[in-house]
Amino acid sequence: MTGGAAASQAYGEAWYWDERYRKEAGPFDWYQKYPALAPLLRLYLAPHHRLLLVGCGNSVFGENMVDDGYQDVVNIDISSVVIEQMKKKYHDMPRLKYMKMDVKDMSDFESGSFDAVIDKGTLDSIMCGQNSQENATKMLEEVNRILKEKGVYMLITYGDPSYRLRLLKDMENWTIKLHVIERWEKSSNQNKWELTKPLPLDDDSTSLVALLGPKPDVHYIYVCVKGNDAARADTKAGEAAN
Repeated sequence: MTGGAAASQAYGEAWYWDERYRKEAGPFDWYQKYPALAPLLRLYLAPHHRLLLVGCGNSVFGENMVDDGYQDVVNIDISSVVIEQMKKKYHDMPRLKYMKMDVKDMSDFESGSFDAVIDKGTLDSIMCGQNSQENATKMLEEVNRILKEKGVYMLITYGDPSYRLRLLKDMENWTIKLHVIERWEKSSNQNKWELTKPLPLDDDSTSLVALLGPKPDVHYIYVCVKGNDAARADTKAGEAAN
């Protein structure tokens, strides 16, 4: 096994992240930074919502959200090292909270206590590790439990529908929409895909493959609304304005 493969298999382990965060002062944002995703968050979330960022690491994503008007942003990570770092860094920002927690066991949170869960790379990390399917299912069941009815799980991932959709659809009471965003910031301001417009999503992904082409250079954003009712998400921006 190569060093890279061995490291990726440890992505679900606390000791790996403790060691990494002792060496890397950060900050670092996986996949996408807040400004790029902000229009999509505004479409589905409201400033007063209670929000959970899982696998927060030393990202400034939560800080950016609070600066942009979100009032209650809870961050969790499996690494006690990074959580202590972030508690010290943001001790004077009461809207930004940090807790050490394993996303597969969030028993410290009551059921139905969050309006949304945002995941940038945490499910992907679990999928790289040992017992990936079992652990991913545990995580998604916990996400489903802590979400309010009609709450939103927003997954930002490199996993295309052929890899991620079946796993997400195992949560039978989720309505799933798919958005895409280009992986890297471009020198021009021209984006090939309109971030806030969902793409067609069928069971075998054929329509998406036809639209995006083979191996598109994008991140996939799955917006999963709990309760088989996506209508609320479509009107969220209007509710937030009232």
